[in-house]
Amino acid sequence: PGGHYRPPHCFARYKSAILVAYRNQEKYLRHLLYYIHPFLQRQQLSYTIYLIQQVGTGSFNRAKLLNVGVREAMKDEEWDCLVLHDVDVVPENDYNLYICDEYYPKHMASAMDKFQYTLPYKSFFGGVSALTPEHYMKMNGFPNTYWGDGGENDDIATRIHLAGMKIVRTSPDLGRYRVMDYNEETEIQDPWRRPPSRHNTRKTWKADGMNTLQFRLLSRTKHPLYTKITVD
Repeated sequence: PGGHYRPPHCFARYKSAILVAYRNQEKYLRHLLYYIHPFLQRQQLSYTIYLIQQVGTGSFNRAKLLNVGVREAMKDEEWDCLVLHDVDVVPENDYNLYICDEYYPKHMASAMDKFQYTLPYKSFFGGVSALTPEHYMKMNGFPNTYWGDGGENDDIATRIHLAGMKIVRTSPDLGRYRVMDYNEETEIQDPWRRPPSRHNTRKTWKADGMNTLQFRLLSRTKHPLYTKITVD
């Protein structure tokens, strides 16, 4: 219930919150839930899956929704790890542990089939990543000002360095993910490149993030396989 699980026969060594920013992607969500629950249970983690949903028809703001998810999840539990998870990717390798690196933010989706199992560019931080609450607060979370798709992951990579940390990556043989429904023809014609940043992260990171997060919590409901947080 509520997407929460703890191993029945042992004491879990790690507690991980899985945070998924979401809007109207029911097919992907069903697919992800079908795979991710058994996957996490085999790792004997204590975990909860949170779906953070934005209402209305305005531009999607994934980064801000993840900030909201962190704020709300931390009310439930002192999580060891915050796993930020796209709704349309599933892990391929059981040994890709959904736990945090003790010292630095960890990029977990280091080999996605969409990019022929390599990194599209050096600072890529998309797909799935894992940060401790301390890491997240140290870099002031995600920016709240990215409306529309893309770019925020590169802002995060920059923030991590500005906050005196570095990115560690899951090795490519473990960090393998499948992306649902991407169109192979269009992907191959369009070379992967880092999207141009519209933000001056060096100047804005301390003034745009968890410390300036504003939202209206509309509902918080426990569904059979996840906790749904709906916000305006």
